[in-house]
Amino acid sequence: MSFWCDKRSAIAFGLALAVMLWSAVGCAASGDCPKFLAGHKVGTVQSAVIKGASGLAASRKNPGVLWIHNDYGPACVYAMTPEGKHLGVYNFAGAKNLNWEDIAIGPGPEPNVDYIYAGDIGDNNAKRKDVTIYRIIEPNVDVNQTSVNVTITNVETIVLVYPDGPRDAETLIVDPLTKDIYIISKEGTSKVYRAAYPQATTGKTTLEEVAKLHWGMATAGDISPDGREIIVRGYFGASLWVRPKDGPMWKAFENSECSIPIILEQQGEAICFDANGAGYYTTSEHKHQPIYYFPRDTKLKNN
Repeated sequence: MSFWCDKRSAIAFGLALAVMLWSAVGCAASGDCPKFLAGHKVGTVQSAVIKGASGLAASRKNPGVLWIHNDYGPACVYAMTPEGKHLGVYNFAGAKNLNWEDIAIGPGPEPNVDYIYAGDIGDNNAKRKDVTIYRIIEPNVDVNQTSVNVTITNVETIVLVYPDGPRDAETLIVDPLTKDIYIISKEGTSKVYRAAYPQATTGKTTLEEVAKLHWGMATAGDISPDGREIIVRGYFGASLWVRPKDGPMWKAFENSECSIPIILEQQGEAICFDANGAGYYTTSEHKHQPIYYFPRDTKLKNN
């Protein structure tokens, strides 16, 4: 997101509230919580074009590839390595970037195919009548390739409407088990909305509110490749929920959350599990930001 002058007071209040709420919910974490080690820097975003990184996703079909995007400007995603090496620009033909705030990897219409979902869901002033998710089949990328500039022509558009009016959001998650799309709002108490699969690519679909977080100002999220764990971050903290066995993803938010480590960043709005769920990455808006990795503590039996 961009920090508009007329919203600074509200944002400052929201950040302060989020800090207080994280302090409270951190104590709720049980001994069953997965444990992650402190983060360490693994790279720096090398492309100077990436100035407003608001989403991050780890490819599962392209080993060693991360997808990243800006929250304004061209409707495209960028491929890079965890070290930050720029691999290419992948443009979405016919799409617009009003305010892309998150990205997700997940299943879609074709079986055994990975898709990229780009969430044009930002709405700083809560005025948009609808929001848009763009979906493409994930292209092939090689970590050894020279930088490319590619246009993807087969872009699907999913238009969504909130049941309770416009709102800002920066978190997009696609359930790998059900193909449902989830959006988590960015407000005092973040709400969880679902668009059940199959989502229409013509007309508009009304989202369903299914849960609430115990805190607000959510800026990014992801789900593990096996669909078992969900992570959501804000500017000053992050939480993890474990999905109940055989339950829908949103039921996880009814359980106690687990506090997970985060590094204070300049404007942290991106988080994603790695391709194997063995840890997670974070980065921030602004130029040449560090990329951090938080590995799972495999020495503990509850992992």
